[in-house]
Amino acid sequence: MTGLRTTIAAIFVCLAGIAQAEMQLVMAEEAGCVWCARWDREISEIYPKTSEGKSAPLHRVNIREPLPKGLKFARSLHYTPTFVLMVDGKEVNRIEGYPGEDFFWGLLAQMISAANDVATSG
Repeated sequence: MTGLRTTIAAIFVCLAGIAQAEMQLVMAEEAGCVWCARWDREISEIYPKTSEGKSAPLHRVNIREPLPKGLKFARSLHYTPTFVLMVDGKEVNRIEGYPGEDFFWGLLAQMISAANDVATSG
């Protein structure tokens, strides 16, 4: 029975490590961006209430200002909006541009699912 308890404790330690991975969605935007404004109209109010918004809270950055410390992008940001899925401060995937509400949700769900798959298999 002691071996089983040790195994169960080890599983909980591994799961706790996975749960501690911080996921966020960084939105790079700029003043005058019509696609950013469209995203705001269609998505911004409901985003924090969705499962995606709870899994990856939104963090907005101005593409023209210095980026916050602690974020490591795979490549530089050139377009607005750009949505970058970050796990523990590192880019794991991105959407460049706003493809409209229907495509946005599907792409984001795929990105979050893939990031969760990597976290649980690694």
